Amino acid sequence: MRLHRMLSLVIVAGLLAFASGKPCETQTSNSELHMSLNKNLLRSLETQEGLPNPSVHLALRLSNFHNLAKESEHLNKLKNDLHNDIQSSLSNSQSVVGLLSLYTLALKSSCYDLNTVTFTVSERSETLLTHLKKQMEQEKEHIAFSHRPLTNYYQYSLGVLALCVSGIRVNHHVSNKLIKAAEHEQFKQGDTESTDTYAMAGMALQCVKDAGSHVQNAAELDTALSKIQQKLLASRRNDGHIGNEFSTGLAVQALLAMGSPVTECAASMEAMRTDARNNRYHNAMAISQVLPALQQKSYLTVKSKECLNEDDTLVLEPIDPVVVLPRKTKVTVTVEVVTSSGAAALYSVEVPKGSSLLEALELLKMKNVGFTFDKESSLWGPFLSVVNGEQARQSDRRYWHLSSDGTALSEGITDFKIDAAQKITLKNTIY
Repeated sequence: MRLHRMLSLVIVAGLLAFASGKPCETQTSNSELHMSLNKNLLRSLETQEGLPNPSVHLALRLSNFHNLAKESEHLNKLKNDLHNDIQSSLSNSQSVVGLLSLYTLALKSSCYDLNTVTFTVSERSETLLTHLKKQMEQEKEHIAFSHRPLTNYYQYSLGVLALCVSGIRVNHHVSNKLIKAAEHEQFKQGDTESTDTYAMAGMALQCVKDAGSHVQNAAELDTALSKIQQKLLASRRNDGHIGNEFSTGLAVQALLAMGSPVTECAASMEAMRTDARNNRYHNAMAISQVLPALQQKSYLTVKSKECLNEDDTLVLEPIDPVVVLPRKTKVTVTVEVVTSSGAAALYSVEVPKGSSLLEALELLKMKNVGFTFDKESSLWGPFLSVVNGEQARQSDRRYWHLSSDGTALSEGITDFKIDAAQKITLKNTIY
């Protein structure tokens, strides 16, 4: 969901940290926890619906432990199913820079020859990286005229990162647009600053800095990186999470990439470990962002990956079938729909305690009280696209903002569980 929404997204105190290049460090006594997350991610390949997820593949390849046969099988699915989906989008002149970038990173993490991957548009065959550069040029031109990308700065950052780790010299005008956006604090979703976007922009610009090709604006680049680092640290909560539970993984990856010392990472690392022990990460996309961070890796690590003498010891044990007991206790959910015009409508439905929000909405729809909805798929799972006939499309820069009793949901509609009576608000929001 988040890629759709984004996938659909304090000054120079950190410069010394950049110079030191010292990575975040943690004790190595958590290998069993890392192994458990690794196995959960690998197991998700067997149960995933829809297109193969390049972010999951990327995390598996960055891990210290591997099941090379299953990873190879998933790579083939990416090269076929995901490739065909991207081909269709490109043929229809759609902006898919985020998905194209993740596909690039996933292939690169398997040391696949990117020059052999091509897409054909208007009977002309060109490489994946050529198409990515063209998409980034379109995004850059849109920023020049509209002061924002065609998609969003999260996807724009992914594009810069994917080109950079693939050894492509990023156009100065492209990277400068990202630097300026960081300076002017344009990484927002609605009125809220996007931790995910700051994190992805930090990794992208750090890669540009490490490549040494941005010498003309070196000071400006350092200032932007420093600001991003400070933004991430300033959004760290008392419990160690940066932004929220599901943005901490990317944030820590960015801090790792930018060379933050151990004192700036320890609390966030521990917060993620606590979440993992409490089974908070039951979404494969969430695990795919957390696991590299816990293993002191970042998406920047892909640049130097060699795929030589890799561990191949990761084995999935058979799991006992889960017995689902009937849910007798019911709770009342009030659903408020706020349209783009500000008009509001209230509905009420009783649902079994522990139901997902999606299940609650489906029960409400079945009551035939005038509530309807449609959903679309994303790397984070399904998200609401139409409610009561009103769309919230990325092309209109709108999405359905979900909140429970006034607090924004950090999980998707399949992951958020209804454990008590509450009011769910679905608001058509511009970003």
